[in-house]
Amino acid sequence: MLLLSTHGFAQKKMISKLFSSDNDSSRTSSFLPLPALGYAQETGFEFGVVPIYSFYMDKEDPLTRNSSITGVATFTTKKQTNLQLKTDIWSRGNNWHYLTDLRYRNFPFNFYGVGSNTREADLDKVDLKLSRVSAEVEKRISKSYFAGVNAGFDQYRFVDQAAGGIYSTSPLIYDRDGGKLLFVGLSQILDSRNSNTYTTQGSYLKFNYSYAPDLFGGENFEGTLTKVDFRTFKQLKKQTVVGFNVVYQTIQGDKVPFYLLPQLGNDNVMRGYYTGRYRDQNLLALQAEMRYRFSPRFGVAGFAGAGSVYKSGFFRIEDFKPSLGGGFRYFFDVERGLSVRLDYGVGEKRAGEKRQTGFYISVGEAF
Repeated sequence: MLLLSTHGFAQKKMISKLFSSDNDSSRTSSFLPLPALGYAQETGFEFGVVPIYSFYMDKEDPLTRNSSITGVATFTTKKQTNLQLKTDIWSRGNNWHYLTDLRYRNFPFNFYGVGSNTREADLDKVDLKLSRVSAEVEKRISKSYFAGVNAGFDQYRFVDQAAGGIYSTSPLIYDRDGGKLLFVGLSQILDSRNSNTYTTQGSYLKFNYSYAPDLFGGENFEGTLTKVDFRTFKQLKKQTVVGFNVVYQTIQGDKVPFYLLPQLGNDNVMRGYYTGRYRDQNLLALQAEMRYRFSPRFGVAGFAGAGSVYKSGFFRIEDFKPSLGGGFRYFFDVERGLSVRLDYGVGEKRAGEKRQTGFYISVGEAF
């Protein structure tokens, strides 16, 4: 980050900018290209860039929320690719909110099966090719109430790297080769947050109902997907904020492809679990986080949560899994509250396995 996010500054000015505690109240646009570098046996070396462009549609109105355009472009030495372009645009006066997601992913992932009790020993390497185009528009109806519509198209293709594993033998897996999905939906949002980037006061509730019609035939999915996302925040002291988050997802249809099942664990929900280690027809997760921003540029956070996936009609409290951890924040844009987030999460320890953990480097808060 120190090498790439020069912003046109000389070296001395850049260092001063990075560690200065001054608030930039000019509401000018900012651009930060973060480098991406990693290694895994199935991918070789991965390298690329994650550029973030942040701006205001109305620089004069202090109530207009921050807009952003975020990209991902990474490549591996084994010719795998991950490309993504996401936009989050707030119009003048926050009267309209536009979200888009364009994605192409040609990458392997770990598959463990379906359910809340999958085993590490069943790990199966699967190659995924995903193409996605989605968009959502939300209209402000009153001070805190928005109504929205969304639509999207996904195409999935899968190849098992080694036949004979759980991916090719499990009877719980439907549509192993992948398929196509076109969905349309409606959203209802209540949003009283004082900021959409670093919230210190207010609440957010979003209900989305989407329907996928039978347009492609065969094993392609027809059914509904419902999502509920609730967040509320309270500022205890000037530097300390407590947040609480509830996430619920359910997918309903005669035969649901495994790749559409809600998955427990990522950098935002239930940190400490590999995404897809547990997947099933329903997901419920609860999490809380305490954030302490000890200077305008730096902060820390601690979080705890519990969550589970389950088949409809088979919800059990004893299947809830824990999530505990903490992290560090560097605010590269003080005025907007935009940060680079480093989190380490710890999950459950199953019999005969190592405790599940996860380390995450992300942009922006978890919720």
